[in-house]
Amino acid sequence: MGDILNIFIKSAFIENLALSYFLGMCSFLAVSKSVKTALGLGIAVIFVNGLTIPLNWLIDYWLLGENGLLGMDLTFLRFIIFISTIAALVQLVEMVVEKVSPSLYNSLGIFLPLITVNCAILGASLFMITKEYNFAQAVSFGLGGGFGWALAIVAIAGIREKMAYSHVPPALRGLGMAFFLTGLMGMAFMGLMGIDPAAFK
Repeated sequence: MGDILNIFIKSAFIENLALSYFLGMCSFLAVSKSVKTALGLGIAVIFVNGLTIPLNWLIDYWLLGENGLLGMDLTFLRFIIFISTIAALVQLVEMVVEKVSPSLYNSLGIFLPLITVNCAILGASLFMITKEYNFAQAVSFGLGGGFGWALAIVAIAGIREKMAYSHVPPALRGLGMAFFLTGLMGMAFMGLMGIDPAAFK
């Protein structure tokens, strides 16, 4: 149980998909102008990431691997299968959001279906393979990665909303300040990795 919790915390804070690997930056920067919209997209990413990672693990283990049900190595199909899984779940999320909250659906606009090609979700699926997680670890990693990405976008949206009332030099207004803030937040999150004492010898 401790290992599962450790993976969740590590993927949410230390190896944050947005602020450590800088994955999913197109929607991260575009939707982070409002906390409400950022929270909606963040919840959608948690849902999609939390379902696709375990589902992709099952597909990879039971179908694509040499020891799978088909009895042959089909790992070269990972990219297309993983993206198809992500696309199917995003369609489901899109239909649910449109029914439950039409205003959120309209405010997210094109960025909701673009979760399909959000490299944070595909990247997390591929990280899950390279880290050789079992199913329970993959579930924890998926939820932690989604939570970390949502935390990052809500945090930067809150800062950007407050910056609207601050005196910002004209050259840094808008996207320029968003890049600057993302870099600073990335440095702060990477500080959670700790300091290697060997670096000071």
